[in-house]
Amino acid sequence: MRVLLIATNQYDRLMSRMNAQPLPIGLAYLAGALAASPHRVKTLDLMFSEDPLGDVEQAVREFQPQLVGLSVRNLSNQSYLNTQWALPFSKAVIDKIRALTPATIVCGGPAFSILPKEVFTYLEPDLGLAGDAAEAFVQLADRLEADAPCHDLPGIVYRQGGEVVVTGGRCVSSFTHPPRLDDLDMHKYAQAGFGIGILTKLGGFYYPTAAASPTEKDAEAWRVIRPIDAVVQDVQTMQQQYGLRKVFFIDNAFNMPLQHAKNLCHSLLDADVKITWNTCLAPFGCDPELLGLMKQAGCGLVLMGNLRGDPHSGAGISERVAPMLETCRLCEAHDLHYTLAVAFGEPGETRETVEEKLDFLRSIKPAVANLRIGVPLLPGTSLARQAVAEGRIADEAELIKPTFYLEESVQEWLVEYLQVEKVKYPRWHLV
Repeated sequence: MRVLLIATNQYDRLMSRMNAQPLPIGLAYLAGALAASPHRVKTLDLMFSEDPLGDVEQAVREFQPQLVGLSVRNLSNQSYLNTQWALPFSKAVIDKIRALTPATIVCGGPAFSILPKEVFTYLEPDLGLAGDAAEAFVQLADRLEADAPCHDLPGIVYRQGGEVVVTGGRCVSSFTHPPRLDDLDMHKYAQAGFGIGILTKLGGFYYPTAAASPTEKDAEAWRVIRPIDAVVQDVQTMQQQYGLRKVFFIDNAFNMPLQHAKNLCHSLLDADVKITWNTCLAPFGCDPELLGLMKQAGCGLVLMGNLRGDPHSGAGISERVAPMLETCRLCEAHDLHYTLAVAFGEPGETRETVEEKLDFLRSIKPAVANLRIGVPLLPGTSLARQAVAEGRIADEAELIKPTFYLEESVQEWLVEYLQVEKVKYPRWHLV
């Protein structure tokens, strides 16, 4: 079966000014699994396309696919000041494909997996796969080619009798087949953003019932922890095949579990790979030994998320700031560049809490501080339930569109005030 895979993501900015064009590594793993099967596979990546729908048409006409897999990476850019919704473009791609071929269209990807029923309803593909779909997609292709039933596959989404059916659970991948990168512009990706992505660890699936962050003690929070020797081998392969000297370790929280992170750093040093690498760091749970090892092993930049903890927990700003401040100080002590995000407008936000957050930002030296206006609402969270209770949204299904929680007590003055403050600090950015 001829299978065309399309990466629809075109967002190329992180924190408003930092160029970040992530290679579609999930789709590359899927292509790798297909390449190891009897199916023929071609990948169309639209990241650098100047005429994406034209490129879609050309690929469909030339390759004549029987099956098309569409990866939807983002629901939106999560920017309150410059909000962009990603799904209409993916819908336009599907409409273009429909006009050209009767091929079966399957949707998947991170954004699809957050709200599979709602995204499926909006995009109207033939089928969907929620989760890590590499092996599951190969199984699906096998069954479609054999005209065999496929509705029992984990993570499958389909329409039956006019209703969208979402099976329980998510499809999972072992990531044993190497990613197929032949159809991707590796030279451009090498120049874009934080480096070519190499998968190390993935946190638990996002379910609309619980979205806990991975922690040191919660081993089940990690759905994938790749063997360290496989990660090092990926780095060496990237060097040998593409001459790359900069990579991005794809990891929800590189420092969790702590010993695993130290072991990876030691292995990179032992292999003498001599690369610069970047990754995401949980803003808590570090120690001086790890930060020193990361620097020695070639880490050039870490990206940290928002303050730890939920505003609903009752912890004050000082208690929530403390772990991030400690991590920032450790990074500074080891000359490790870092970026971080701080949300403004959370539930209970006041002028006093805004000032406390600004005082914290003034006390540190990040490469970039990302001041987020409002909190993007995600289904299944306590904040989403609060938004429903307060009448901000009628139902969590609405969250396929960009929606933000912004505390009413600061709405009238927050944006203007932060715009004035950030002029004084060139490394601050409002999103």
